[in-house]
Amino acid sequence: MSQDYVFEGWAGLDKNAVGNMKWQTFAPKPWEETDVDIQITHCGICGSDLHTLSSGWGPTTYPCVVGHEIVGKAVRVGSKVTHIKVGDRVGVGAQSDSCLNRTNKCADCSAGHENMCTNRGRADTYNSSFLNGGRAYGGYATYNRCPSHFVIPIPSGVASADAAPMLCGGITTYAPLKNNGCGPGKRVGIVGVGGLGHFGVLWARALEAEYVVGISRRGDKRADVLKLGAHEYIATEEDEGWHKAHANSLDIIVCTVSSPKMPLRHYLGLLRSRGIFVQVGAPEDSLPPIMAFDLIPKEKRIGGSAIGPPGQIREMLELAARKGVKPWVQERGMREANEAVRDMEAGKARYRYTLCN
Repeated sequence: MSQDYVFEGWAGLDKNAVGNMKWQTFAPKPWEETDVDIQITHCGICGSDLHTLSSGWGPTTYPCVVGHEIVGKAVRVGSKVTHIKVGDRVGVGAQSDSCLNRTNKCADCSAGHENMCTNRGRADTYNSSFLNGGRAYGGYATYNRCPSHFVIPIPSGVASADAAPMLCGGITTYAPLKNNGCGPGKRVGIVGVGGLGHFGVLWARALEAEYVVGISRRGDKRADVLKLGAHEYIATEEDEGWHKAHANSLDIIVCTVSSPKMPLRHYLGLLRSRGIFVQVGAPEDSLPPIMAFDLIPKEKRIGGSAIGPPGQIREMLELAARKGVKPWVQERGMREANEAVRDMEAGKARYRYTLCN
């Protein structure tokens, strides 16, 4: 089957690409019968896009088309694909492939933890390469080609503009909550209430946590966070003695902040015995130092979390449909992508931008 459509997108050409992307054609990975071509209708803007465009996390291979919160219509489906058919509404998140035991015996892929695979064959949705030698290009574009294992059906109860940011921003906060037992009786803190953090509040409530507190530096987001469903809000630069007033009060903290200046030791002090602090924000610098005795006496833990596997993304979307989870999304035209990423960098999003074709 031949294609009668063209892959075009916003390409970053150098480390000054934030707000300066150029619209151009690109060649997707060579077709395999396990692939799906998606006509993109929506793509969320993620902080990772900005870090990659600017080579903030390391050298980017240019040209690079970013965007890993992709939703659209399947327009070509390989003969070996069984869970997707032409016309289905589907999505792709931050990962497009893993080794799937093709290049190595992989404990992570075998266990359904494909997001943890680091073997040859892992491919992120952009700034990466596939086993067949093709480059991975993201969703600020007209079309995306992706191995079907990482193509997720979108349930009918979730709007496309809302589903898009769930595929990275959503799963980045859902996974650490679910994996660490968020549910009835649990007390949860979300540090940083932006694009990621607002999802954290929504998921904690959807998972029926007993108590949810939003934590940010200033009080200007207090009303928003309470409207999202949090029971309480802490402004660390304004609420005097907050770390003492709320000490020993939380079971799970998910930290979306990517700052080496955050008061990490105070955050650890908020945890109850055997509580866990999970870092999901990824700074370009180091994390603040801590002392061993911040952890030892109450057996506290520090962990990390990165996106989630396809099975968990499906689970998250089904929860969103069932519970009516509604992220705060502002829709922007795909043609205004440069302006939108500049606004994202300036912190203007409340709380996610979704580009629309």
